Amino acid sequence: MSVTVTKTAGHKAEITWGQGDDPHGYLARAVEGDQLAYALEALGGATVPGNEDQALLAARHTTALARLLQRRAVAQVVQLRDVHGLSWRRIAEVVLEDKDKQSAVRRMYDSGLRGTEN
Repeated sequence: MSVTVTKTAGHKAEITWGQGDDPHGYLARAVEGDQLAYALEALGGATVPGNEDQALLAARHTTALARLLQRRAVAQVVQLRDVHGLSWRRIAEVVLEDKDKQSAVRRMYDSGLRGTEN
């Protein structure tokens, strides 16, 4: 993995990536547009900002990044099946942590095939 997250000290980390790691600019936009910061705050359990506009902005950025991550996860399922030839059972076991959720993985796969961004 060429994108690296390095814990530097205390509650600090540094994220680095090369141009080849972000061909669509998703990483750069997530960082520069504050999506990543708001999503990390939400992940950490931070309370919603008291200011209504800030609260709405935080929710918008977190949700936008979550949608993008869901699309990228679906693209990974397509690659696991088509490139690596993994079984539905194996993909479900690892991705959804339940080997019996093969139909859910197949729906993800079908969604990925219909999508335009893989």
